[in-house]
Amino acid sequence: MSDNWLESLITNTPEDGYAMAIKLSRMAVKLTQPNADKREELRSVYERDADALIAVSQVVATHFQTIAKANNYWRQR
Repeated sequence: MSDNWLESLITNTPEDGYAMAIKLSRMAVKLTQPNADKREELRSVYERDADALIAVSQVVATHFQTIAKANNYWRQR
């Protein structure tokens, strides 16, 4: 993986910002558990766990909040 995979938090639209928030969340999981087979094995556990899914939504929301702030809430509309 490139050491410079995240060059900026600036995005053109809120939708692009949300996609970036999801990518940040996914990258955190990938970097925390680098073994793809283990990630796939664990997915079958958390995909059925409502609390885990809610926690994922909270993480994405936190990343999205950070990106929105970096984008000056998309240049004050």
